[in-house]
Amino acid sequence: MADDDYVYDEATGEWRPASELAAEAAKANAVHDSAGNELADGDSVTLIKDLKVKGANTTLKQGTVIKSIRLTDNPEEIDCRFDGIKGLVLRTEFVRKR
Repeated sequence: MADDDYVYDEATGEWRPASELAAEAAKANAVHDSAGNELADGDSVTLIKDLKVKGANTTLKQGTVIKSIRLTDNPEEIDCRFDGIKGLVLRTEFVRKR
C-alpha cells in the first residue's frame, strides 16, 4: 500500500495510514516465548520446565536446547525436532529464546 492510503479504523473511529495499521497487525501476530522475546523460524530455544512427551516414553528435561524451530499458524505453538522425536510441537509458554 502506498503511504497516502488511509483506512477507517473502527476501533478508534479515525482514518489512519494503512501502513500504520499493517505494522500493528504484524506485531499482534508475532510469536513470543515465555519471557516475551519474539521468536522466528530457525531460532534455538531452551526448555524452562520438564515436559513429558505424549506418544514417546521420554521426558524432555529443563534446560534442553531445541535448535531450528519452525513457527506454526497458532502463535502459541512451535514445531521442532529432537533426537528421535519427529513432529514435536511445543507450547511457547514452556520455552525461552537462546
